[in-house]
Amino acid sequence: MNPSIKKLAEIAQKEERIIIGLMSGTSLDGLDIALCRISGSGEHTRVFPDKFITKPYKPETRSQLKNISSVGSVEMAELCRQHTWLAGLHAELILEALSEWGVRPQEVDCIASHGQTVYHLPSRDQHHPYEKPNSTLQIADGDHIAVKTGILTISDFRQKHTAAGSEGAPMAGLVDHLLFTDESETRILLNIGGIGNFTLVPSKNNPDQKYCTTDTGPGNTLIDKLCQELLNIPYDENARIAATGNINEKLLQVMHSDSWFDSRESKTTGPEYFSMEWLSEKCNDASIDMNSTKPEDIIRTATELSSQTIAASISSCLKGQKAAIYVSGGGAHNPLMMERITSLLGDCTVQNFSELGMDPDAKEAVIFAVLANEMLAGEGFIMRGLDASEKKMNFGKISFPE
Repeated sequence: MNPSIKKLAEIAQKEERIIIGLMSGTSLDGLDIALCRISGSGEHTRVFPDKFITKPYKPETRSQLKNISSVGSVEMAELCRQHTWLAGLHAELILEALSEWGVRPQEVDCIASHGQTVYHLPSRDQHHPYEKPNSTLQIADGDHIAVKTGILTISDFRQKHTAAGSEGAPMAGLVDHLLFTDESETRILLNIGGIGNFTLVPSKNNPDQKYCTTDTGPGNTLIDKLCQELLNIPYDENARIAATGNINEKLLQVMHSDSWFDSRESKTTGPEYFSMEWLSEKCNDASIDMNSTKPEDIIRTATELSSQTIAASISSCLKGQKAAIYVSGGGAHNPLMMERITSLLGDCTVQNFSELGMDPDAKEAVIFAVLANEMLAGEGFIMRGLDASEKKMNFGKISFPE
């Protein structure tokens, strides 16, 4: 038997697999590393996140990534270089974390690498005359991670998602049903990163309730960009800035009127669409000079937009039914946003995702560890597409360390 195939068979037959899940989001603040013990597959999956750490990026790393992420054009040489360079950095951070935890690389069965998204381009956001397939691009070459760590690596999860006909996001819904379905409680698993997204997980005793997963629009992305552009700070910590501002109702109305919010179907987006250019256009439409308006007012208005659009999307999906909402992502640490979402969704309880027994900051890294487990030990994951169709598929590209 081919040694590589033999290695995969050995991993698949284990009662328990040790898998590292990686996640680096649009905030560009660092690499999330989750060391997980996973048994079973499909509906029998059991996950035990033993260790979790975020390895922060240096300022120069954040600057490098920012220059090639969600921008209209980039030098191809720089993009090519960073694809390889970032993989080397991720490998170093993984080995550093393993050393700190007292875990040898040989004990790890697999690394599940999300990579760094540099551009997300669903067909609805494209304006080209030729064919417009759903497209997404992540960097940090899985082959280099595998060779540098000596650990089998699975990567390119989102590319497989688009190849199967979906938009490459949100990915969380594919795992939420496996890990967090409850007998009697209908749940909304809300993640507020740069973009907001959620999964509706019907309870087992309500089989007629429809599954739903979608992006909601901006989460933290506009708030963070305003803080960086107007105040030269990375983000609005604890909503201290927004809390001192006033909502500009005219600007809020103009932002709400964007056609992206019109459709209630499942959809995805990214900071490429909800950008500073987008915000500048809305300010012009509202006859507002961003430079002469108090920064705290603009930031408060952006916070309100995120809160209202998240609540509206959840309400549309629930169709009057009640649910328990569990929140993860950076937005979970924004008390003003949490207060507004709770107020707008008065019939639902809003809680931190930690109530489900998992570190909310680790969730996305754990998700990719589970997807890798399905790749290695499952029979093909049931992918519920954005068009509500279902198909069996596997995830990702396998890179061997040899």
